[in-house]
Amino acid sequence: MATVTETRSVQELQAVCKQIRRHIVTMITAAKSGHPGGSLSAVELLVSLYFGGRMRHDPKNPQWKERDRFVLGKGHAAPVLYAILAEAGYTPVDELNTLRKLGSIYQGHPDRRFIPALEASTGSLGEGLSLACGMALAARLDGSPTRAYTMLGDGEIQEGQVWEAAMFAAFHKIDNVVCIVDYNRIQLDGFVKDIMDLEPLTDKWRAFGWHVIELDGHDMNAVNAAYDEAAATKGKPSVLIAHTVKGKGVSFMENNPKFHGMAPTAEELQKALAELA
Repeated sequence: MATVTETRSVQELQAVCKQIRRHIVTMITAAKSGHPGGSLSAVELLVSLYFGGRMRHDPKNPQWKERDRFVLGKGHAAPVLYAILAEAGYTPVDELNTLRKLGSIYQGHPDRRFIPALEASTGSLGEGLSLACGMALAARLDGSPTRAYTMLGDGEIQEGQVWEAAMFAAFHKIDNVVCIVDYNRIQLDGFVKDIMDLEPLTDKWRAFGWHVIELDGHDMNAVNAAYDEAAATKGKPSVLIAHTVKGKGVSFMENNPKFHGMAPTAEELQKALAELA
């Protein structure tokens, strides 16, 4: 059996989170473009999966048949996934600063042609949950223990395809799929509540037949517990409504719509790194 990433303590995971955030702001500054806010908000949620023992995977054998799958629906947050993959040993750390450069494996959105360890090329919003549901159902039909995880942006779930997939998963009782909603409340150049409000969000998911887990998406204990609860839930799919802060960890980016899709300047990078030291 392939070796799975070992479980780490909460303190160790928090240290990984800081390193991931440093990578994110550094690589986006080097690229002079990208999406820092939604990458920073997702850090704890992905660190728990990849480094906290919540997801079965093996960097030495990326195509291990019984690995769990992760799909980044909000593909514009690629920097957080690239930083995770690099720190986990899938891809080179020293190439992260080639983000968005011609010929780089770190394209502006996840692309399997450049990184075969990715489960899907994403960025066309609304498709992540459909992909994860298909992977999870295929695993069940194969009698495999594989689980599928997907992270969606809150703005992304305004897409109709998301709710079609939500109906499908509940109807077929696909309990090995987990949807993670990065609920940071900012999309594009404003706040979700002003663009197209999602509330009452938990009621919507429950009405669609999902097991709903609300949590603080930056509390590592809560994140770990939420994944454990989802894994223990049988007979229905699970969704994590993770309350997060856009730009988490960098004071001038937090809750600031400007940094949804704007790279920091060289001076702002130094301020950010000082806060993330």
